[in-house]
Amino acid sequence: MTIREKTIQIFANRFGPLVLAVALLCVTALLTRITLLCFSAGQVDWSIFNLIKIFIIGLLYDLTAASFALIPFVIYLWLFPSKWYKGRLSRILLYVYFFVVVFSLIFNAVSEWFFWEEFSVRYNFIAVDYLVYTTEVIGNIRQSYPINSIMAILLIVTAVIVYLLRKIILSSTQTEMRWKKRSKLSLLILCVPVIAYFGVNHKWKNHSNNQFDNELAGNGMYDFGFAFWHNQLDYDTFYRTLPLKATIQIMHHLLANDTNTRLSGNYIARKINSLTPENKMNVVLISVESLSAEFLGSFGNTQHLTPQLDSLAREGLLFDNLYASGTRTVRGLEALALCLPPTPGQSIIKRPDNKNLFTLGSVFRSKGYNSRFIYGGYGYFDNMNEFFSNNGYQVTDRSALQDNEIHYSNIWGVADEDLFTLSLRELDQDYQNKKPFFAQIMTVSNHRPYTYPEGRIDIPSHTSREGAVKYTDYAIGKFIREAKLKPWFSNTLFIIVADHCASSAGKVELPVDKYHIPMIFYSPGHILPGKFDPLTAQIDIGPTILGYLGFNYTSKFFGQDIFHMKHGDERAFISTYQSLGYIKGGKLVILDPNKKAATFKPNFKTGSALAIPADQTLINETIANYQMASYLYQKGLLGFSR
Repeated sequence: MTIREKTIQIFANRFGPLVLAVALLCVTALLTRITLLCFSAGQVDWSIFNLIKIFIIGLLYDLTAASFALIPFVIYLWLFPSKWYKGRLSRILLYVYFFVVVFSLIFNAVSEWFFWEEFSVRYNFIAVDYLVYTTEVIGNIRQSYPINSIMAILLIVTAVIVYLLRKIILSSTQTEMRWKKRSKLSLLILCVPVIAYFGVNHKWKNHSNNQFDNELAGNGMYDFGFAFWHNQLDYDTFYRTLPLKATIQIMHHLLANDTNTRLSGNYIARKINSLTPENKMNVVLISVESLSAEFLGSFGNTQHLTPQLDSLAREGLLFDNLYASGTRTVRGLEALALCLPPTPGQSIIKRPDNKNLFTLGSVFRSKGYNSRFIYGGYGYFDNMNEFFSNNGYQVTDRSALQDNEIHYSNIWGVADEDLFTLSLRELDQDYQNKKPFFAQIMTVSNHRPYTYPEGRIDIPSHTSREGAVKYTDYAIGKFIREAKLKPWFSNTLFIIVADHCASSAGKVELPVDKYHIPMIFYSPGHILPGKFDPLTAQIDIGPTILGYLGFNYTSKFFGQDIFHMKHGDERAFISTYQSLGYIKGGKLVILDPNKKAATFKPNFKTGSALAIPADQTLINETIANYQMASYLYQKGLLGFSR
């Protein structure tokens, strides 16, 4: 008997196809893990013991994922009548099933590769979010990759594999298994996913201090399922807490460090009293997609990608120690509008019960401003229209542009130059109506597929992130030049800031260098050229703008006017959807959803972090900020009131 015949004989029973399906899943997962390991070779610990842990833990998750995925097939093999199982219908169904299985496994492996290339992690809440916006995501994929060719290759490879496995697949139809035996075996097999559900812990993959090693030990399908069911995290359930009274005391102490502040409530409400008269300048806040500080020449980049921004940085005030709250646009928008620490799970912008909140736009509106949010894409994406229109902003998106006004667009929105043309039109209207304006403008061009109008810069469209950065820089420079011709320019404060960095990948849980973003305050005749060195949080931007304008108001912001904070009290917040970070005094505290708190000494240039003895004072400050932010949102205490 040949090896092939022996192999076929092994699978020649009613549940032989199930064994084959498990084997296919595990082999595909193994090959995917090896491929990702090689791709990230420079970031991985190659010690034998570490590799053994990666593959053993990985196999456990692979088998767990298989136990969940194959439940319908087990039920089919159990309940399908024996008299039909040997027939033509059963053979067709088995062929179709394995074609779908093999195609899905290969498709998933390719998808994991692209996801890893972009984010350096297994599937997480980002992948779950992508399911909600299938139009944009599928469009982005089609514009970024030769998807038709990839799909054709996958179909051909699938057909070849199924053909080679045809005798093994059909071998089970040549045998019989009585109902009683099938039932016992099926029920026994179905116990496996139940045991896995209650027994397998998602934390087991965190076996190392190296984040790449931990992610390699995971399984994409299992991680996707986990992210789907845990996209919302209740702070009190999963994180370390303090008594509410202690939290309030800590927050009062921290917020009193702002020299213009007088506490006026039981939580964080406080009176902001300016020492200077109110100056109702117009404000244009440009939120730039994925602009890491490392792209700017002002931060040492030698590729000459940002000549316009570098020129504005020399003419304005450059903040060179600013950190983004998160790794996605909604986190940046949340920080700029709500000025509060990133709560675990989904951004508040995408949560229910997020109307009539205390926002930067609502403060400006209370001062007689027209507050605008202007976006180059369609505002339904990431719930932008719903959130901003119900929280003090007038929303304008790409639907306000006629086709002949659009030079170029991709799935994410119009080219940034067209967005700025739209913005100028809206701002001119406010000026003509004799209304001071606050406008937050959200760009889109610096995003995969990195496409933009040809002939604007010396890097061809659809070639690289660097090209998209340089095009966005070109568009901002063009906008400022055109704004200089407007009668409202001399009384306008421009703030240019990133929403988040281009990448968040690193060896550690929260690599601080991947949260470092640029910001420029620009207003000739008002802002003197210079650099601002103190540590700054993204949530401080709103209060700092209001403080610069000399506004008196009652604040519910966690962010503070960085110009009036006492030296040494500066701090910043960084996060993923579950790891919550707090930077202060050269240290980093991280809260994790297993009620764990750890203190690190981060390297702000490389992003690495060394674990150090716990700093309990700093840990308590971290807990107080995140716990109070979650508490106030859940209790509906962040609402706006005049």
